[in-house]
Parts: sequence; structure tokens; C-alpha cells
Amino acid sequence: MRTLVIFNHPYDGSYCNAILDAVILGIERSNGEVDLIHLDKEGFDPVMSSNDLKAFGLARNDAQRALGMLDKKVIEYKERLEKAEHLVFIFPTWWMLMPALTKGFIDKVIFPEIAYNYDEDGSMKSLLKKLRRVTVISTMETPSNVYETIFGNAIWRALYEGTFKVIGIENCKWIKLDMVKRVGVEKRKMWLKEIEEYFYSNRENDLQI
Repeated sequence: MRTLVIFNHPYDGSYCNAILDAVILGIERSNGEVDLIHLDKEGFDPVMSSNDLKAFGLARNDAQRALGMLDKKVIEYKERLEKAEHLVFIFPTWWMLMPALTKGFIDKVIFPEIAYNYDEDGSMKSLLKKLRRVTVISTMETPSNVYETIFGNAIWRALYEGTFKVIGIENCKWIKLDMVKRVGVEKRKMWLKEIEEYFYSNRENDLQI
């Protein structure tokens, strides 16, 4: 299986980087392929420009012109996304949502004529023919029950209900690691081992985190 990992954390010593290492190790143990997009190191501009919005408006009726207006990094990501069978996001939770680079990737790459287009009735349909599933791995300090009851699981609502489900990709999993700094070293090590085994086994429902 070919896995495209979208990683977003600026600090090399972060727990998110340890998660990334565990994900890659698990995939490599299973003889899978890993394609890593490290958003913090690739010079990706997350801001939607007026030109991007013009392209968005054109895409439905003039796809080639719209794609020609996008920056080269987005077109590069388009080509890599089209090859992916498993899409994985890894990021910290900042102010209850994903960081700006991850949000910018969603805004600029989960884009008409890149990730989806429209049926005659106006509904969206995925163009990612090889993509079998999406996994989101996020870290946070907020307790999980507080994040659910007060903030409504905002990450899941944004990425699954508001994005991937809308374009027809329903096989999505969210690995939510909460109170990361408070749970202790052994718990964090256990999580890493479980994540590695999840990606090694390549079975969607094994992980109990």
C-alpha cells in the first residue's frame, strides 16, 4: 500500500515527530511505500490568494485553465495525492483546531479538479480513485471528554464531516491522543508502539487508543 503522510509540526523534538517515526516504521515493516510531505520544511504557502479563489470559481467549467493558475507546489501535491492509497495527517491541536499549514493544505489541495469534481446535480464526487482510507492523528492537552462535549470534536467535524465525507470518502479514522504532556512517559511509549503496530498490521480496526 502506498501511504501519503501529511505532517505538520515545526519542532523536531516534538511528540508528533515521534508519532511520525512510529508511522513510518510500521509502514516499512509491512513493506508498504511512504511518501512524506513535511509541510513545515517544504515552503508551502497555506494562504488562499485571490488567484486561488479565481481558480476555484473556474474549475467547474474550465478545469485546465483553473489548474494552470495554481502554484507549482499545489500541482506537485496533486500528483502525489493521486497515487495515494492511504492518506495520513499528523499534527498538534492548537486552539482546538489543526495548525495553519494543515488547514491550508485542505483549502488548497482538497480542491475542485484535484480531489473532487461535481455531478450534474451539483453533488461532489472524489477524483482520488486509488484512495482507500484516511487516518488523522492529532495530539492535544485538552482531555478528550472536554474536547467532545465543549468543543464538539471540532477537528473531526472539520476534516471528516465537513471535508472528506462531503466529497465521498467515508473510510476515515481519527486517532486522538489527549493530555499528552500529563500522561507520563510510559503511556506515550505505549501509544507509539500501538501506532506502529496499527500501520504494520494494516488492519483498520485494530487500534484501541
